[in-house]
Amino acid sequence: MLFSWGMAGHAGAASVQQDLYNVVIQDGADPWVYKHTDGNYYFTKTTGNNVTIWKSRTLTGLDAGESVSITTGGQSIWAPEIHYLNGAWYIYYAKDDGDNANHRMYVLENTSQDPLQGTWQDRGQVTDKTNKWAIDGTVLQVGNQLYFIWSGWEGNVNVSQKLYIARMSNPWTIVSDRVEISTPEYAWETNHNPHVNEGPQVVIRGNVINLIYSASGSWTNDYCLGLITADMNADLLQSSSWHKRSEPIFKSANGIYGPGHASFTTSPDGTEDWIVYHNAKNNQSGWNREIRMQPFTWNANNTPNLGSPLAPNSKIPVPSGEPERIRIEGEEGQFGGAAYASGSPNGSGGMKAGHIDTADSYVEYRIAIASAGEYILSARTANGTTDLAWSTLQISVNGAEPAPFYITNKGWENWGVSTKRVYLQAGENVVRFTKGNGYGEIDLIDVFPAN
Repeated sequence: MLFSWGMAGHAGAASVQQDLYNVVIQDGADPWVYKHTDGNYYFTKTTGNNVTIWKSRTLTGLDAGESVSITTGGQSIWAPEIHYLNGAWYIYYAKDDGDNANHRMYVLENTSQDPLQGTWQDRGQVTDKTNKWAIDGTVLQVGNQLYFIWSGWEGNVNVSQKLYIARMSNPWTIVSDRVEISTPEYAWETNHNPHVNEGPQVVIRGNVINLIYSASGSWTNDYCLGLITADMNADLLQSSSWHKRSEPIFKSANGIYGPGHASFTTSPDGTEDWIVYHNAKNNQSGWNREIRMQPFTWNANNTPNLGSPLAPNSKIPVPSGEPERIRIEGEEGQFGGAAYASGSPNGSGGMKAGHIDTADSYVEYRIAIASAGEYILSARTANGTTDLAWSTLQISVNGAEPAPFYITNKGWENWGVSTKRVYLQAGENVVRFTKGNGYGEIDLIDVFPAN
């Protein structure tokens, strides 16, 4: 047992749980998760001005993982991916010089065993001989052969983004002509201008190469995922080897809008398959996005059965193999000042902690832990502060200097998740939230080991 639990004056208020609400990162787009043989997940997303990678033992702890940021130069750095190929680490990313027409793909290399250590060497641009606009590059490995797959323009004008493949001689060099394997053609791919096929991701099962891609306008609710397949034994540089489904395989549903640019991984124990994707924080919120995840299954023909995005207020089991977590409902805290618990139609227990509106307001939780160490504190939070993109509460653990606890703004009762890595002592710990910048509410708090 990792935890003992209970709170002073609130016997039985905390419990051990193995479920979660499926927001995993409260802000961001273009998620990429790679599970390495060392048991760690390596995660990255679009940050805009650099490439940041996170390292975590759990999927639900990605946002509070150890991290390092890498300066690449350039602007508008989009959709980085981290791969382990031929005994080294590679980060593929797109950047430009301030003009979108000059977006191209680039790659960094690190030969350190741990990609958060060592030196990242710039291996330069990854391009075929046409050197056209290119984003969202990924690598497909079939046996010992590497292929590069990306989204690009046929010419020099932003009319349509197509998917291309080319053969590589090493992780930074393309040695064949590019071959078009998908162009926007169906109504759900051509309902906005420009027409878009982008975000290609590869999942292989049996002899089937599943190329899941994003279609339609990423700034709209119509953004969705499509599927193209090929046989592993086919000539992958022949367009005819790739077969597109006529309908999207994952689209807006159940109060989730614009799901797209997905990544695919497995649970810590390897028994479950998970999709990690971004979606709009609100109906019609466009590029203001968050990152969610959910498990998926497989069809008999070795293609993914993604189902539909799960409703935002439904709970799902945590990924298999993740540690148990102690949960305290927000309303079970001890309140001071103006703070108090109130009703919450979308809250897990029908109540929430809020009104932490004045300097002397607080809500305090007492958490008993069996073993000292680093833990992830994950709170289901909401922020609807007018004219403020982010709010903070101030968090203090065991009387330490308060630190910001960030809450993205997507409206009251539209719950997200705020995470922080904290050190907890053996025995009772006091976690206190006080007034910060703007306003925030807490539905529940989960605590689980970071390592």
